[in-house]
Amino acid sequence: MKPPRLGDIRPCLEGAIPAAMATCSGDGLPNVAYISQVFYVDERHVALSFQFFNKTRENILANPYATVLLLHPQTAGYFRLHIRYLRTESEGPLFEGMKAQLAGIASHSGMQDVFRLRGSDVYEVQQIEVVEGQPLPAPPARGGMLTAVRRCSERLAACHSMEEALNAVLASLSDDAGVRHAMVLMHDAPAQRLYTVASSGYATSGVGSEVGMGQGVIGVAARERTPVRITHMTSAYLYSQALRASLRDSAPGMAASTEIPYPGLAEPHSQLAVPVLSAGRLLGALFVESPNDLEFGFEDEDMLVAMAGHLGAAIDLMQARTDAPEAMAPAPAPTAPATGAALQLRRFASNDSVFIDDGYLIKGVAGAIFWKVMNEYARLGRTEFSNRELRLDPTLKLPDVTDNLEARLVLLRRRLAEHSPHIRIEKAGRGRFRLEVRRPVLLTEIA
Repeated sequence: MKPPRLGDIRPCLEGAIPAAMATCSGDGLPNVAYISQVFYVDERHVALSFQFFNKTRENILANPYATVLLLHPQTAGYFRLHIRYLRTESEGPLFEGMKAQLAGIASHSGMQDVFRLRGSDVYEVQQIEVVEGQPLPAPPARGGMLTAVRRCSERLAACHSMEEALNAVLASLSDDAGVRHAMVLMHDAPAQRLYTVASSGYATSGVGSEVGMGQGVIGVAARERTPVRITHMTSAYLYSQALRASLRDSAPGMAASTEIPYPGLAEPHSQLAVPVLSAGRLLGALFVESPNDLEFGFEDEDMLVAMAGHLGAAIDLMQARTDAPEAMAPAPAPTAPATGAALQLRRFASNDSVFIDDGYLIKGVAGAIFWKVMNEYARLGRTEFSNRELRLDPTLKLPDVTDNLEARLVLLRRRLAEHSPHIRIEKAGRGRFRLEVRRPVLLTEIA
């Protein structure tokens, strides 16, 4: 019988059941110990968790060869890996991915204070041996994931705007993959944060809520540009309202009023985040979660990585189109005159946060964009604007040419739709948008 590949036994590498590792000292004395984690790296390599400087560690440094006994969590079949130690990594994507998974294992077993990852020991897999026995039949493979990726690709191919692309990915996850809770966050490079631009399955959308780079599953996945998946409840990777300090550099008294509630589950038991990348650049993160343990496996991770790749390419293509010189602008459509009581708009210059009456709307780059167009409207009656003119306006201090302006406009448009029915922003053609104001406005700047 042909020996199995590492990919064939990946359920053994999910951390559900501890593995037994056998090593030998330099003078030939054997030692067997349980190890918390055997992590899939690729078809030729695994990584084992280095947590303690114990006899196993001592033996490996003296003699790099070892065997690991794995138990399949579904069939109860045993497999023996013959491995050779190569190196230890204490930072980077592999280390952070293992750290996240180990946190889940620790929380599930009540060992949070004991399971601390010191390094990821990388081993070459030299042989995979099937241990003789009578395993149970393998459960049927979960189907539909490749179909979900195809449907997502087809939907994205039909999109004409970034907003449509975001909706397409979330719809594919919900309709075709059965994922109820998901969100897309975009990267704000100067602020080193990610902000929510779309979500599904939550009581509130949370559009505009922020997560810092390196914070929780989402922040780690974005910072390390690698998928991060946990399958058990873990306090180490949960989010709370305290996690987001929205106005660190501005007046302390304003923080509470400008913090947008994060939409995540109160008690997630499975979480998976993957970075959204294009041409080597970080654009954001795609995140899913569930109230159930063991909800997302390695195939879900593969599916999400594929969807995130399609989304990243679509976002870059759409940005290139909307930032290109636009065709002659069409004549603006007639708009009804603004009537009723005036809306009080206030802008705090320290961080470009904008309030409409007493309600917080938005801040940062999107806040600066909104304040510019509202000033143009108040002074000149303008209602038509283009991405290109915003990109070239030095007063907005846009981060750089690679910043996704379309994402800022999506965020602004959705915040207005949720919190200000009297002001709307709508697309008016390629690289253009239209402002619709239904009530008079009074603008006040506060230093």
